[in-house]
Amino acid sequence: MKQTPLHAVHVALGAKMVPFAGFEMPVSYPAGISAEHKAVRENVGVFDVSHMGEFEISGSDRNAFVQRVTCNDVGALTPGQAQYSGILTKDGTFVDDCLVYRFEDKLMMVVNASNIQKDWDTIVAQKGGANVRLRDISDETALLAVQGPKAEALVGQLTGLGAAMIPYYHFAQGKVAGVQCFLSRTGYTGEDGFELYCRAGDAETLWHAFVGAGRAEPVGLGARDTLRLEAGLPLYGNDIDDTTTPYEAGLSFIVKLEKGSPFTGLEALKRQKLEGVKRRLVGFRVTEPKTVARPGFAVFLDGTQVDVVRSGTVTPTVNAAIGTTYLPADRAKPGTKIEIDVRGKRVAAETVKLPFVPHRYKK
Repeated sequence: MKQTPLHAVHVALGAKMVPFAGFEMPVSYPAGISAEHKAVRENVGVFDVSHMGEFEISGSDRNAFVQRVTCNDVGALTPGQAQYSGILTKDGTFVDDCLVYRFEDKLMMVVNASNIQKDWDTIVAQKGGANVRLRDISDETALLAVQGPKAEALVGQLTGLGAAMIPYYHFAQGKVAGVQCFLSRTGYTGEDGFELYCRAGDAETLWHAFVGAGRAEPVGLGARDTLRLEAGLPLYGNDIDDTTTPYEAGLSFIVKLEKGSPFTGLEALKRQKLEGVKRRLVGFRVTEPKTVARPGFAVFLDGTQVDVVRSGTVTPTVNAAIGTTYLPADRAKPGTKIEIDVRGKRVAAETVKLPFVPHRYKK
């Protein structure tokens, strides 16, 4: 298994290490998932997400090329801005979801760790005669996420970049704690915060500047999952995959059919928009006490199985068993009663509006 540049730091902190997307990653630290989750909701936490993939695209055709391989509108970005997007199949389903960053002289795509090779192959296959240079810089790039209501104050103490002035989904380049990086007001928790990209060799310096008494708590993948589920943020492989489209997943805002550039999946999505989706992703809450609906458990509507639980666990802020699943479009509204097969027993659940916990991004 691969290791991030911070592997030794996690081990020294007593983290519980688990295999994840080909990496050995910290799932939790001695304080435990619930305490780490709470730190991010109430204070500030730091995640090592250096396992994520980064592709750099340069050359004169870079913008046109990324327009073609993603469904959002790269043309709407100015340098210093980022957007959430998707890499799609010809059927309009997800190869992966991604972030696109626009610099003065290049673009960068950030993809899920489990999909790095698949995404790379998909993008390279569409290069054709485009004047672009593609580089997979995943191994040389480290990524820390600093998340929570006190993230801005902490980051602001460590940089002259004016963290408070960086708008949501924008980024600035410069030094943070003496380390050259770029600082992006993005994240995957529903809270305000930043993601910091730096050279792999500088990751430890950055980590130690943020983590410690009176500063930020280290947070593992366990709390990352409970936080993003409460925020209603999709996880590739669970809520979205190569069988689901952005329209079905409630992500229509990343699809720009009229951006003036054809992209992979365009025709299929035009058709789906015209005909209407047959199913939609919904959130649910288990109404039976002391019962948790885990991913893969069968979901029933009016006695018939319609899907499986996509994401599901007990989360600390909601303090209940919650999850996501797909329901027929005409029933995909709050208050629909469903049943979930939990180890052979059908238990009651009810659909609720997403997100489970309101977003607190600084817009």
